[in-house]
Amino acid sequence: MDRVIEKKKWSVKRILPWVGGVAVIGLIAASYFSTTGKSKLNVEEDKIMISEVSKGSFQEFIPVNGIVMPIQTIYLDALEGGRVEELYVEDGAIVKKEQPLLKLSNTDLELDLANRETSVFQLITQMQYTQNLARENTIRQQANLADIDNALVEAKRVYELNSRLHKEKVISEQDYRSSLNLYNYNLRRKSLIEKTLKQDSITTATQLTQMKETVARTQETLKLMRKKAADLVVKAPVAGQLTSRNAEIGENKVRGVRLGQIDVLSGFKVRADIDEHYISRVFIGLTGDFTISDKVYKLRVKKVYSQVTNGRFQVDMEFVGTPPSDIRRGQTLQVRLSLSDQTQAVLLAKGGFYQQTGGNWIFKVGENGQKAYKVDIQLGRQNPEFYEVLEGLKPGDKVVTSSYENYGDMQELVIKKQK
Repeated sequence: MDRVIEKKKWSVKRILPWVGGVAVIGLIAASYFSTTGKSKLNVEEDKIMISEVSKGSFQEFIPVNGIVMPIQTIYLDALEGGRVEELYVEDGAIVKKEQPLLKLSNTDLELDLANRETSVFQLITQMQYTQNLARENTIRQQANLADIDNALVEAKRVYELNSRLHKEKVISEQDYRSSLNLYNYNLRRKSLIEKTLKQDSITTATQLTQMKETVARTQETLKLMRKKAADLVVKAPVAGQLTSRNAEIGENKVRGVRLGQIDVLSGFKVRADIDEHYISRVFIGLTGDFTISDKVYKLRVKKVYSQVTNGRFQVDMEFVGTPPSDIRRGQTLQVRLSLSDQTQAVLLAKGGFYQQTGGNWIFKVGENGQKAYKVDIQLGRQNPEFYEVLEGLKPGDKVVTSSYENYGDMQELVIKKQK
């Protein structure tokens, strides 16, 4: 007996096209909503850092490493070259002012000094000899003048007597003329001798003055030579500690080479290296502080070195008040150098988000704590701990401050809590 088979309305062949169509429509809808809606990313709460925006005191400062140094360092350079002959003190020794530290020998300098001394001695001897000759010549001229004075007196007497006798016609004209000539001759001789004495005195005085000046210059040169010879013994210019001595017996040192240094121990200063980015903002009078043994000490910038080396410049800072009693030369201090006064500001903790956002936006956590939304912000000054918030956030807001490196272009974070 035949049985009528009913035809099925929804066969597999008819269902498959409908399923495919619905799938295509679903994909199209998903693609649309993914491109036109907000992109989201699930993040685990324990793998991000959430910070709360606050209001408080803000001070712009930079952390710098400072090295404790003596308040003053005097460098010892060789004023004259020579061979190291003796070392009187060891490196690190405490020395007094003018205490000998080491001795150099320089045979050329010593020979030159001996020649200078001989030259001065010869000049002095020559000057004394010239003075003696001048005295002898003056004595001879004065003796001649005395003889002439005597002859003149006698010639005058004879002339005056013959003049009377000639008037009385007692003597001849010849005798009278002869006595007159002799008198005039002695007058001229006296005048010449007096001129000679005067000229000799002037000449002798000029010679002696020139010789004295020459001797004085030579003696000054000799004094300098003796000082140069004395500089072969290197002495401490101030009291302090000898450090960095660079000399060993037998070494040859040229003029100007560094032999060591004297550290003045009356106090300390702190020298710090700072990034050249801050060179226009660091000036004399800025203050900083550091902490030792839970106690805060203050420093003040007293000198700024304008030379920039490898992108950094240096400053010297002095202690404000009493420095730590246990501080030591060469010790490193972590200094907070203040660039502004303390003011009230909205504060945002520093974090890795800044590398991706440049401080232009941040993920702000919603009130329920389940989502974080991208919001625009504006930041101002900063220090190693906080940013100053100018716009976009208020105290009490919570934001994600950890790195955004893996978030791409996400607009929203879905925060998943650990169960």
